[in-house]
Amino acid sequence: MILQIDFAVLADYALIDQHGKLSVLGMFQHVWVEQFPTLHTKTHLVLRVSGRRTEIGQHHIRIRFLADDGEELLGGDGTVQFGEPPAGVTEIEAGAVLVFDVPLPRAGLYHFQIDLGEAEAKRVPLSASILEQKGTDASPTTREER
Repeated sequence: MILQIDFAVLADYALIDQHGKLSVLGMFQHVWVEQFPTLHTKTHLVLRVSGRRTEIGQHHIRIRFLADDGEELLGGDGTVQFGEPPAGVTEIEAGAVLVFDVPLPRAGLYHFQIDLGEAEAKRVPLSASILEQKGTDASPTTREER
């Protein structure tokens, strides 16, 4: 068994406590915004990586935020480090919470692509749309009231 991503989600907030317990609030896959382009601030990408005891050590991870046409809007490389687990433990896991200010140049489909080593491990979808305002001049109620 090689390293794998058990899950990856977008959320409003997440944390990992001192015992390694992961808490996630407000998971989502779609955002409504008032205008484009915009920046969706403090977007939490939450993931958990797991593997066998034989996977201890350092592993390369790459995270990219891509538009549906393949344009890379954000990207970064790093490592995930697994230490020696206690005797008798055969499975290892590590949670991660990464916070991004996500650029959204237009309405449409996007995704975070997470690669472990040289292979794509997970895609986390995100879509964005314009929030329609109620009570604008174009609404029938407003015209009738005038």
